[in-house]
Amino acid sequence: AKSGYMNLTGIDYSPSAIQLSEKIREKEGMPNIKLKVEDFLSPSAELSGFDICIDKGTFDAISLDPDNAVAKRQQYVSSLGRALKPEGFFLITSCNWTKEELLNEFREGFEILEELPTPKFCFGGRIGNSVTALVFQRK
Repeated sequence: AKSGYMNLTGIDYSPSAIQLSEKIREKEGMPNIKLKVEDFLSPSAELSGFDICIDKGTFDAISLDPDNAVAKRQQYVSSLGRALKPEGFFLITSCNWTKEELLNEFREGFEILEELPTPKFCFGGRIGNSVTALVFQRK
């Protein structure tokens, strides 16, 4: 919003998270951001037609659910396909998944466009990342 983007929507399944976001939105002077309580695994029909979806933590949280995480990850991918317009973009930042694992999770209906740079660390002579950030496009 501060960069001039319009028609922005933020969602969370927690009403208290949306209430906190509303306070921050007001404090920061960004009244054009729509905030909605939504469960991404069973979204309303209104949650569709987006050019871009950005995820920082939702897929990770769903993946850690001890109650059938595999099915919930599949539902996430299905919901994402409905939320995005054809050829829409999906940006994900994950602390739990490698690039290869994310490519596998989103292989149905999405193609990788770019891996975004993230901080690297070195331990025991090996270099790695603690965060993965990828850009996909809906097929």
